Amino acid sequence: MNKIGLMAAPALLLFLPGCIARTAANIVTMPVRAGSQVVDWSTTSQEESDRNYGRKMRKQEAREARERKKEEEQRRRECRNAGYDNCG
Repeated sequence: MNKIGLMAAPALLLFLPGCIARTAANIVTMPVRAGSQVVDWSTTSQEESDRNYGRKMRKQEAREARERKKEEEQRRRECRNAGYDNCG
């Protein structure tokens, strides 16, 4: 068992510098990644902007349609109350 451990130790030491270098690179680039993520969260993409505008316009059109329908019903009601038969 002791011989196997002694033979495996140099092999492990060959992989260790790569792990250390990768960790160091991750530590160095972490602030840049964090900064870019904050910018991504704080800005609106064109696709997101278009989607939000479309949603806003659909809601506005639905609201206007409801108002037109309500006004049309009110007009017909007033027409019938005035005594007209053909109030369309």
